[in-house]
Amino acid sequence: MRRYLAFDIETAKPFPENRDWRAIRPLGIACAAAYGQEDPQPRAWYHRTNSGTIEPALNRQQAQSLVKQLIALTDPAQNPQPYTLLTWNGLGFDFDILAEESGMPDECRQLALDHVDMMFHFFSAMGYPLGLDKAAQGMGTPGRPTGMNGALANEMWNIGDRAPVIQYCASDVRSTLALAIEYEKQRRLQWTSNTGRTRFFNLADGWLTVREALEIPEPDRSWITNPLPQENFTAWLGLCLATQAPPAEITP
Repeated sequence: MRRYLAFDIETAKPFPENRDWRAIRPLGIACAAAYGQEDPQPRAWYHRTNSGTIEPALNRQQAQSLVKQLIALTDPAQNPQPYTLLTWNGLGFDFDILAEESGMPDECRQLALDHVDMMFHFFSAMGYPLGLDKAAQGMGTPGRPTGMNGALANEMWNIGDRAPVIQYCASDVRSTLALAIEYEKQRRLQWTSNTGRTRFFNLADGWLTVREALEIPEPDRSWITNPLPQENFTAWLGLCLATQAPPAEITP
């Protein structure tokens, strides 16, 4: 079993639920969280002033520091027991946002390719996405807090009720890590489809990194109306290098 470090971010800019977030970017990073198997509590990143006020978003230098910390935690040259970053849809969202906010697209691209995005692995093999809560319910692992979701967290953050959002981000990484560990034990992912059927996603070799999942042959999706294209998750891997400025040099 890999030494996983689950990772998640919450965005700062308000946007209506179900709207294309790419059309209104940049969104900013409200907070981020990471949780490793040996950690007593999730690690959290957010912008707190000396007076204790939680600011609306990480600034550029703080976002760069976050990227550098993730590299240090996962790089064997810097960490004798390196983590493998773990997300649920981190390829198509979290690392895309982090690349833009940090101005470090090269570094974020490598982090994204080398990490395990369970949702992207599932999508690459099955041809359609699956929600974290549905996967957690199927496996009997903790999901998100009842009554809380990303849209509500975004709304709360923007009216200044920010501490619960940091806790919500922490709950997401707990859920992500718990799901990965349970899957590694059972070697299958179980969930209930929208039609009420119990479905299984079996893999003997465990979760694949994004780099490995990209090698999965495209499944038959002829039965799906308006299937989601893979480029919805991967387009930024090529585009970010051409559109983003080189990372600024800062003192660690």
